[in-house]
Amino acid sequence: MMFVGLDLGTSSVKGILMTEGQQVIGSASAPLTVSRPHPGWSEQDPEDWWRASLAVLDALAAAHPAEICAVEGIGLSGQMHGATVLDGADRPLRPAILWNDTRSAAECVALETAFPDIRRITGNVVMPGFTAPKLIWLARHEPDVFRRVEKVLLPKDFIRLRLTGEHVSDMSDAAGTCWLDVGRRAWSDQALEHCGLSRRQMPRLVEGGEVSGTLLPSVAARYGMTRTVAIAGGGGDNAAAACGIGAVRPGDAFLSLGTSGVLFAPTARFAPNTEAGVHAFCHAVPNMWCQMGVILAATDSLRWLSDLFGIDAPQLTDALGDRLGGPGEAMFLPYLGGERTPHNQADLRGAFVGLGHATDRGALTRAVMEGVAFAFRDCLRVLADAGTEIPRAWAVGGGSQSRLWLKIIATVLDRPLDLPAGGELGAAFGAARLALCAVRQADTSSVCTPPPVAATIAPDREWTAAYDDAYGRYRRLYPALKEFAQS
Repeated sequence: MMFVGLDLGTSSVKGILMTEGQQVIGSASAPLTVSRPHPGWSEQDPEDWWRASLAVLDALAAAHPAEICAVEGIGLSGQMHGATVLDGADRPLRPAILWNDTRSAAECVALETAFPDIRRITGNVVMPGFTAPKLIWLARHEPDVFRRVEKVLLPKDFIRLRLTGEHVSDMSDAAGTCWLDVGRRAWSDQALEHCGLSRRQMPRLVEGGEVSGTLLPSVAARYGMTRTVAIAGGGGDNAAAACGIGAVRPGDAFLSLGTSGVLFAPTARFAPNTEAGVHAFCHAVPNMWCQMGVILAATDSLRWLSDLFGIDAPQLTDALGDRLGGPGEAMFLPYLGGERTPHNQADLRGAFVGLGHATDRGALTRAVMEGVAFAFRDCLRVLADAGTEIPRAWAVGGGSQSRLWLKIIATVLDRPLDLPAGGELGAAFGAARLALCAVRQADTSSVCTPPPVAATIAPDREWTAAYDDAYGRYRRLYPALKEFAQS
């Protein structure tokens, strides 16, 4: 029997085909583009998500025709927070407003002012990336569209709708809307009411490893699937990635060095730290929650620098070798599009500091890598303030291919980072694991086990004190940037 995991990212849809023994036998992806019609805006057409998802399934079917017919379950993962608004015929009313869209900063302030209890209920500061302030923005700026909203779905749940005809979400993704009572794992009528919405406009909620619906006959026929195919609840991208890497118990953690940066830790209870911008969400596994520190521009900072120089990012990092050598004189603050943890400031912008005549391309590259590491140190600090200690973490994401970057981060955090052995371990794999749980009614912790450790990147004790000092300088720069952004 076979299982599919689909992960709807910002830049692509990725899919994997997995056996019941959790062997990945095929993968495919289809690209997506982002529209930025105004500064700070970030949008995608939901129909593009569906077309890309079909392209991925088509590619898997073409490469593995017999195996695709044996699929019993499909799991979904996706970019969180996106506001996908539908009319009564389930048609998108406008492009979806994405997680990295910052237009609703004023609406965040208005919602928190009108409803001071929202942090206690949702466990999170209201940020422009979340779904709730986007709908308030819509009501204020596109009232004709807002009046026609019959359903609000998260991005991956639009794919579910096309697969099953059902309006359903899972707990981990729903926790990122600012409409969920995260401790109770249920929609908050109060939070919805303050946004001019009701529970009727929300999807039904399931756990990540539960069945959310079955594949429509028309879609099943396209791939020759004759069995009943269950669609699992799945999870938001980071919760699904945690299932893929096996971070499903307290004490586990992973650090994702991707476009954005995430430090993720499962918790046995709902434990928010809203003052420092820590995300406290439901996990994709039952009776578990998670805390996340999120930085908006991790490898995206390096991509920005590579675009300036016209050189691929791996070439920039490879030119530095793999020897640590301690912190450089130049310093970079990676707030290219604002920041979440710990500052929650959409208008914050980045900076290079300490440049001199000797500052060259290599020095700027090192400064970017160190700046991202210091931003992860901010996340580690405020997670500890919320009661979550992280003794070590898995390192995943595209940036983890740079051993030098991992050495810098491990030394800045003073924590070892483990590299997983094996191939597919990301959100699509976690989604496929959740599909297996849904079909077999299996215990999530017995399915979502960690991989072997391929290598461990230990902190370099020769440089921990120097990086501690550099981190202190990094933290002292923030007040000046904050004042500049607000002037």
